[in-house]
Amino acid sequence: MTVESTDISTSATTFGHTGRRWLIAVLALLIALGAGLLLWKTFWHRPPPAPVVAPVRLQTVPVGRGDIEQAVFANGKLQLHKYSDVVAQVSGQIKDVLVMVGDEVKSGKMVVEITPTLPVARVESNRAQLARLQAELADQRAQLDFAELQFKRQTQLKAENATREESFESSRMGMYSAAARVEAINAQIRQTESTLKDDEETRNHTQVVAPISGTVVSVAARTGQTVNAGQPTASLMRIADLSRLTVQARVAEIDVPLLHKGMTAYFSTPGYPGKRWSGKLRQVIPVPADGSGEQGKQTFYNVLFEVDNPQQELMSGMSTQVSFVLAQAHDAVVVPVAVLGKPEVDGSYNVKVLGANQQPVARNIKIGIRNQKMVQVLAGLAPGDQVVVPGAAAAPATLSKVATPVASAPNAAASAAASASAVSAAVKVH
Repeated sequence: MTVESTDISTSATTFGHTGRRWLIAVLALLIALGAGLLLWKTFWHRPPPAPVVAPVRLQTVPVGRGDIEQAVFANGKLQLHKYSDVVAQVSGQIKDVLVMVGDEVKSGKMVVEITPTLPVARVESNRAQLARLQAELADQRAQLDFAELQFKRQTQLKAENATREESFESSRMGMYSAAARVEAINAQIRQTESTLKDDEETRNHTQVVAPISGTVVSVAARTGQTVNAGQPTASLMRIADLSRLTVQARVAEIDVPLLHKGMTAYFSTPGYPGKRWSGKLRQVIPVPADGSGEQGKQTFYNVLFEVDNPQQELMSGMSTQVSFVLAQAHDAVVVPVAVLGKPEVDGSYNVKVLGANQQPVARNIKIGIRNQKMVQVLAGLAPGDQVVVPGAAAAPATLSKVATPVASAPNAAASAAASASAVSAAVKVH
């Protein structure tokens, strides 16, 4: 009986020691899991830091000085200003063309020679007829002188009652008849002389001369060509003075009321970039330009002004970009149009200017000349002021706050393992 009690007591003691070991191991595992979960939430599952927005910077533009103008813009073409079409004044055949396109000619220089169709015999016949009439005139004048003497004698005899009335009247009639024949012959002579003069001028016009000094810009005449004086529209050539040209600009109808005679205009051409020519507006053609004003099309009007061309750099037909100056100012206080908002009732504008503390301060300004980019400031701003551009703030800078971890991931894992080991050891110690 004593031996059995000892075995039972020994078994119970052995089971008690084993149970406590398992309990300590489970507790150590739970503590390690809790420490790992805590470290995971602390380091790996940390939420991203909130972005830090830097203060908003206002976009500003400086007030400066410069030249400014307001203008009406249009496209145009260069045209000949002074020119003359050379036509044939006689009918005939062209014998020779003495000039070519581009030649310089002086007024009165022969440019074309024509062989007339007028027969030479006609001129000689008219001259012979004129000589015959002049001889008849001499004969009739002699007869008139005789008739006048007869009438004078009959007048004296009648005063002395020494002649009959019939003789007196007959002498008077003879004198008047002789005078009438003289006048008739004189009229024929004048007619013949006129015909002969026309023939002579016709022969002289076989040499066609330049009507003005200038440059030959076109030639239609050809050697051997037949010309007719009855067709004056058939031009032989055109001579133009290229020292002065006309600019024809097409201006939209909405801008035409802004233009007036004598206003300054200038233009440039693609062939001479950076160079411009100027003139004074001469005329606004009061009818729509060709091809405009039709249904569904905008109406344009041709506006003309002249430009000097002493070096003959410009040529007829060149395209131009024209500006008609409405107003201009030199060394004016200017600022970009973008800073303006809605106008006030009195026409002024309210803008914001950066003050000494870099804070915007309201300022009321009055403006003058204005174009698409810049505006003249008459009062309210000075050069150097920084004007805030409405609704245009600089992009804010977003700064991300970088978190510095207490320990890196491997170190954290090692710390967690160390903590678990320490807890386990402590449990074991206890």
